[in-house]
This record gives sequence, C-alpha cells and structure tokens, in this order.
Amino acid sequence: MKIRTGFALAALAAALGLAPDIAAAQRLESMTLANNLGTVLSSEQFCGLEFNQQAIQAFIEKNVKADDMGFAGTLQMMISGHQVENQQMSPSAKTAHCAQIARVAKSYGFIK
Repeated sequence: MKIRTGFALAALAAALGLAPDIAAAQRLESMTLANNLGTVLSSEQFCGLEFNQQAIQAFIEKNVKADDMGFAGTLQMMISGHQVENQQMSPSAKTAHCAQIARVAKSYGFIK
C-alpha cells in the first residue's frame, strides 16, 4: 500500500502532538478574504452597483481580526489588480462576472 507523503507527514505531526503553523493559516485566511472582498469591491462601479458602506464596515468588523495590520494593504492591492483585470473582460465574461458579484454582494447585505 502506497501512502502519500503529505498525509504521512501530517499523521506523524499529529501523532507527535505538533500543532500546525496557526499563524501561517491565519495569514492565508486573511489574504483569501482580502482577495475575495477585493473582487467584489473592485466590481462595484464596473458592474454598475452601489454598495451600502455601513454593510461593508460591518462585514470587516465581523470577519477581519482587529489586529490584522496586513489586511488593508492586501485588500487595496487586490482591488487594484482586479480593476485592471475587469477592464480586460469580454462582454460575456463581464455579464457572468457581474451576475455573480451582484449575488455575492446581496448575500452580504452590500446591496438590497
């Protein structure tokens, strides 16, 4: 029977009581959130939407740790990158993109 190396190492670490790198996992989670939120925020004007600013603030307060100093900078970088990508979309890609962005924004209470 062949055992995958990653699985074997994880099992060994668990057996030895070694905790995974929590800080690295938190940084990845913060970056993922910044990327996803950046996708939505960068699409507001591009998709002809208008977001509720208080809802965005509430989302940040609920989902971003107060001491996460890197989140704001990462979010701004993601927004800038997504704005460039938005301008390169075909009309069909824009339609699909904006349809999903509107759904996501609505699910978070950013739009009614």
